[in-house]
Amino acid sequence: MATTTKIRPRALVRASGGPRYAVALTVDALGTGLLRPFLLLYGVTVLRLSAPATGIAMTVGIVAGLGCMPAVGRWLDRGARSTVVAASLLVRVAGVALLLATPAGHVWLFGTAALFLGIGNQAWPAAHAALVATVAHGRERDTALAGGRALRNAGMGAGALLATACLAGGTGALQALAAVTGLAYLTATALAWSVHLRAHPAVAPAGSGGAGPAPAPRMRALLAANVVYAFCLNVPEIALPLVLVTQLDASPVWSAAIFVANTVLVVTLQVPLTVLMSRFSRRTVLALAGVVLAVSYLGFLAAASLGHGWGAPAVATVSVVCTIGEIIYAGSATALVTVLAPAHVLGRTLARFELSTGLGLAVSPAVITALAPHGPAALWGSLATATLLSAGAVATEKDQPGGGVRSRTAP
Repeated sequence: MATTTKIRPRALVRASGGPRYAVALTVDALGTGLLRPFLLLYGVTVLRLSAPATGIAMTVGIVAGLGCMPAVGRWLDRGARSTVVAASLLVRVAGVALLLATPAGHVWLFGTAALFLGIGNQAWPAAHAALVATVAHGRERDTALAGGRALRNAGMGAGALLATACLAGGTGALQALAAVTGLAYLTATALAWSVHLRAHPAVAPAGSGGAGPAPAPRMRALLAANVVYAFCLNVPEIALPLVLVTQLDASPVWSAAIFVANTVLVVTLQVPLTVLMSRFSRRTVLALAGVVLAVSYLGFLAAASLGHGWGAPAVATVSVVCTIGEIIYAGSATALVTVLAPAHVLGRTLARFELSTGLGLAVSPAVITALAPHGPAALWGSLATATLLSAGAVATEKDQPGGGVRSRTAP
């Protein structure tokens, strides 16, 4: 099995789409960090909407944005690459422009802006993964995908810190941040489009027996498991602050520290851990990620039982284990999908996978907030059980014939 044993920055940049594309990723991430964490605050303070109305509008926008994924998948399978990435950024420019034009009290216009932002946020991961899969192969592709995630987290973290420093300016500062975000998205759009990367539309393999093109692999267990795995992405932002503040009466500083530590760990360890795990099959690594996440959930359960004194420090310590699980998951999941998918349905397969991720991100806040009032055992016990079952499903699922012999031996 081919492994990646060294991290070569120049080769990593080339495998990730080239220098201009790397700059586009950085600018886009900075812009996203400026506005995305404060979009709810924008609706409440600038547009004077109620918090429930703002939250519902944002949720509807995110869920409705998932509906674009089948079209994105078909577009990618026609050979488009950098054009789809640029389009996902351009639609976010439209969302920010509409946000700035929305008068106070107009929840429907805010919801429409959230829809455009949701479409762009949902379409981008699949388009980015398809672009990287076109220029990089083997384990170099895994490392390139990991490098893109690390770069994106670094940019979003820097943008969020800058935005936090500017919030003292009140509503005017939020509007200025939105305007800068729109300019960042527009700049990233131009840079991504200038890459001019396109793949030749792949045809079905000759072994399809004259029955038409081979379909995308079903991956039912993998897709179902991914919905559960995706919950880990919202644990630092939703579950841990909720537990720390409402159950352990801890200072909000603990939540902020855990979020910062999560970002730093992802930025610094995503590529090295992905390289380290290249010694094993991607499916094995993804199953291992589920085990690590489940262990961390059980760790949170134990930490919550310590009470007010030691509970918060214990939760912060266990959060490192959860972040390691998140890093292993992120470094193997998309990479596994790219090798399971036949070339002629890569776009549709990635779109289905990102649809499952988006579904997990959409439902996890509601599930977490519904389980938390019933106590730590209900929350962490349920998450640990579901994640362990998902890891078992990933480990035992048979790769579909549509992916070819390579997919049965290499993943």
